[in-house]
Amino acid sequence: MPKKTILKQILIWRAKYISHRQFIYILSIIIGFTSGVGAVVLKNLTHFIQHLLEGKLIADYHHAFYFLFPIIGLALVYLIIKYVIRNKVSHGIPSTLYAMAKRKGIMKRYQMFGSILTAPLTVGFGGSIGLEGPTVATGAALGSNISRMFHMNQTSRNLLIGCAAAGAMSSIFKAPIAAIIFAIEVFSLDLTIASMLPLLLASLSAILTSYFFFGDDILLPFRIEDKFYIDDAPFYIILGVVAAFVSIYFTEIYDRIHTFFDKIESPVKRLIIGGLGLGLLIFLIPPLYGEGFDVINNLIIGNPEKALQSNLFHMDTDNIWIVVMLLGGLIFFKIIASCLTFGAGGVGGIFAPVLFMGSIMGNALAKIINHCGLFNEPVSESNFTLVGMAGLLAGVLHAPLTAIFLIAELTGGYELFIPLMLTATISFSITKYFKTHSVYNMELGRKGELITHDKDHAVLTLMDIDKVIETNFISITPEMNLEQMIHTAVIKSNRNIFPVVKQDTQKLQGIILLDDLRPIMFDQSLYKEVVATDVMQKPPAVINLDKDKMTDIMQKFQDSSAWNLPVTKNGIYFGFISKSKLLTAYRRQLITLQVNS
Repeated sequence: MPKKTILKQILIWRAKYISHRQFIYILSIIIGFTSGVGAVVLKNLTHFIQHLLEGKLIADYHHAFYFLFPIIGLALVYLIIKYVIRNKVSHGIPSTLYAMAKRKGIMKRYQMFGSILTAPLTVGFGGSIGLEGPTVATGAALGSNISRMFHMNQTSRNLLIGCAAAGAMSSIFKAPIAAIIFAIEVFSLDLTIASMLPLLLASLSAILTSYFFFGDDILLPFRIEDKFYIDDAPFYIILGVVAAFVSIYFTEIYDRIHTFFDKIESPVKRLIIGGLGLGLLIFLIPPLYGEGFDVINNLIIGNPEKALQSNLFHMDTDNIWIVVMLLGGLIFFKIIASCLTFGAGGVGGIFAPVLFMGSIMGNALAKIINHCGLFNEPVSESNFTLVGMAGLLAGVLHAPLTAIFLIAELTGGYELFIPLMLTATISFSITKYFKTHSVYNMELGRKGELITHDKDHAVLTLMDIDKVIETNFISITPEMNLEQMIHTAVIKSNRNIFPVVKQDTQKLQGIILLDDLRPIMFDQSLYKEVVATDVMQKPPAVINLDKDKMTDIMQKFQDSSAWNLPVTKNGIYFGFISKSKLLTAYRRQLITLQVNS
């Protein structure tokens, strides 16, 4: 039986026997499973590549290969993108946010396998980034295309993309509650009964898939041994402040290096510059190689020396201040290594680098507190390592609840809940003051194309400007006399406004209202004397399609009190937007969101 016929029969059966909401539940389970499988495939491929590269054949020469491996991996990624995928493979979560905000939740089919082919090569060969972003992107693309296959509307597609994100995170970290909160915080999903149950089902489906393939293995196997004492609260407040400033540093460096590479048009030049820079950094600082979870685990169990023993200058790691200095170097250079990986064309995510830097930051601060000689009672270095991760997650990702619940679930309890809340809240608040948008939504936020929890802003973001532009206005040239204006425009038009446009450049000069012509239009003695420039007026505001967002357009209507405003694009007259049509489109979009939420 043909594929389309089977699908058609499924759709008919579904329409007859299953409600829309019930079908969403079924799809959320399927998407959770596919996200879990995607996580398994990505992780296993990466580990397989790392196992091959760390084999006995090159064991004696491995340090030299720290320089070569990243360049080889990035070159392979470039070739696969150019000759196999033949499309740009964007960073996981930002590309997913863009699809939700500006592409109506539609993700192209190649995105279902693009990250699977490229991310393991990037990370497996030593790229200093993580697999969480590609896993989310793979799951989201699967969710988007499955929902399209079953003719889901835009709101349902976005919800199912959120389910895929929750499923991916649940599968990777075995933290189902944190995964749900991650989908709500990062993807700005509304927390309603209609959205909560699909997210729960997807997260559960994904974690069961992960247990089936990985068993009880988790990324950060740790159980809390040191209790939290209220006397330690001031130190966790300090940790929150430090985490905030490290988050600001992370965001600033990320933005600047990305801006630098964006100015380089040639992907080969980007590959050479980024690859050589990354190879050199990893050669000099081997702990920057790959995701870095081995380093994190060594810090948590109290063995920083094991993570730092391969430092370039063979410094004595028995000296605590040398250890602190080396840890500070890892914090400083990790984000640079990550950005060089991205700049060179690598495919990955920033979740792992954030955890890496956060764990080191917390561990280093605890060591400073314990050995500076100012305090009698030592703080728990392992607890600070864990809470440091939460602090940096809250600051960099602007996701404090995700940070709190992720670390709480990873540690198998809520003994650290108070310090987690203290550190995450302070870090998030200070970072948010200096950096309005997280690294995930920085670019979209600047353009005003980001969906947020603000319902009004979300509706405006989802509206399509092109659909509210009207082009059936008859234009007038500046040199037309009154007789020409009446016969070529007024008589033929059912509008009461006329754009004045230069014939050669098509640039808008002004507007003429019918009310401006009515007092003189029957005085034939003025037919040859009055020209368009005599009665033309400046529009109260002009909408520029090149830079104005929907929120800007609404503001211009509010400030000008106009009912029609002209639209220009690339400096050329394009049409008009009427307030009535804009409000009608807004109302329809709002109803669509409310009906499907």
